[in-house]
Amino acid sequence: MKELAGKTVFVTGAASGIGLGIATAFAQAGAKVMLCDIEEAALSAALEQLRLTNVDVDGVKADVSLKAELVAAAEATTARYGKVHILVNNAGVGGGGPYGAWTEASWNWTMGVNLMATIWGIEIFGPLIEQHGEGGHIVSTASIAGLISGESNAYNVSKYGVVALSEGLRRELAPRGIGVSVLCPGVIRTQIMNSRRNLPKRFEGGSLPCRLRAHVPSGSICSGSASLRA
Repeated sequence: MKELAGKTVFVTGAASGIGLGIATAFAQAGAKVMLCDIEEAALSAALEQLRLTNVDVDGVKADVSLKAELVAAAEATTARYGKVHILVNNAGVGGGGPYGAWTEASWNWTMGVNLMATIWGIEIFGPLIEQHGEGGHIVSTASIAGLISGESNAYNVSKYGVVALSEGLRRELAPRGIGVSVLCPGVIRTQIMNSRRNLPKRFEGGSLPCRLRAHVPSGSICSGSASLRA
């Protein structure tokens, strides 16, 4: 996408951190932006601040670890803006622990938000981008942890998955007029260390918080955006 003005962008994990930065940059470039986040109060605050600059933004609350909620968010986006040109799969959490500290809930939550939501986002929004024939782009936030693994935790595994998925899709979607990029940030000043504040009840009791450890390369465990954001 060389021209952003007038295009529609859907961003998950958009209420703070990297997601809010991405949404703000697109809006300032003249794009119409649908912000999606699980944290309703933060989403409302982000929209309020952005609207002060007279940009065209709206918001939808969704738990991206639930495919049905992503489908509903896509429907809300097309109802509001008609088309979608750019998908930003940014939602993610820091979770899990090393071997010996694994739990089923932790793996399910971390993989569900960080990897499966990215897969579902592409499955849901890809056809919406294709159908208008105007081209588009898919951006997914991974992490340096998707390139250099410091531990055997769910976070690193999920981010490697996002990188692998993006690399494969880049070649597959190019003939369809859709570009694919993967973002691999290092340690970013966000709230990802406090991901559990948005932990869904169905995952309670077994998910461990993400912890930075001195012996791990910078960003290899915790990086990206906040809460249910990567």
